[in-house]
Amino acid sequence: MFLTNVRRIARTGLMSFWRNGFVSLASVLVMIITLSVIGAIVFLNVLLETSLSAIKDKVDVNVYFVTNAAEEDILAVKSSLEQLPEVALVTYTSREQALENFRVRHENDQLTLRALDELGQNPLGAVLNIKAKEPSQYEGIAAFLENDSALSPNGASIVDKVNYFQNRAAIDKLSTIISAADKLGFGIMIALIVISVLITLNTVRLAIYISREEIAVMKLVGASNMYVRGPFLIIGMLYGAIAGMLTLILFLPITYWLGSASESFFIGINIFNYYLSNFGQIFLLIMLSGILIGAISSFLATKKYVNKV
Repeated sequence: MFLTNVRRIARTGLMSFWRNGFVSLASVLVMIITLSVIGAIVFLNVLLETSLSAIKDKVDVNVYFVTNAAEEDILAVKSSLEQLPEVALVTYTSREQALENFRVRHENDQLTLRALDELGQNPLGAVLNIKAKEPSQYEGIAAFLENDSALSPNGASIVDKVNYFQNRAAIDKLSTIISAADKLGFGIMIALIVISVLITLNTVRLAIYISREEIAVMKLVGASNMYVRGPFLIIGMLYGAIAGMLTLILFLPITYWLGSASESFFIGINIFNYYLSNFGQIFLLIMLSGILIGAISSFLATKKYVNKV
């Protein structure tokens, strides 16, 4: 009996979907807009996350040591820093490597290189490059560097300069931007999804209104609410499934067209390549979102109408 009712509900839903072709087309178009918004949010989030990660990778703190600092003391500081939970990576550059890097950076500046050669000695000290897990954590690392006794063995400080304080304004600004971008992106996503669901809900209500006489007859002959609601749930899920497929097809030319622009503007990520490489996940997200939104919209619309009959 249960399977018979399921078949009848599915058949009635399919018949209503094709019979009300204009309303079905309008509903599918609305759902395409809804799913396109969801997909656009996913792509925008990827672009922003990738760009912000690239910017965060460029933010760091350098500790410059005096030229007579012993290497074992510097490595002890490096070991202490690596034990901090805020620190992601510490890179050691010796005096010799610092001098070589300086020569490479100024290979076209012969005047600077001649002045360096005339000194007859290496004027550069060793450097520790510190990368934090989050930009907001650099202040704590800087405070650790100021208070750590390992930086002053035998009462003499081995640190020449910590460049956090020169970069502090830029680091704080980046932390603010990242926090604001996360909150704004989440707020926009919720608002657009709510608006899309409301639009879809009203469109499904139109289909139910067209079939109001059939619903009244079914209720009069004793049909259960679930039996009355079932075909519209099928219709809603069909709206979502068809709209999902069309949205995925639509994303192909759009992401291809935007691919090169996104690669140059958003620090190297090609949105078309991302779409192809993550198609399985995007397929599941769009299809399940469409089917779920269609089913929920139909359920809410029919629940209100069925209770009135």
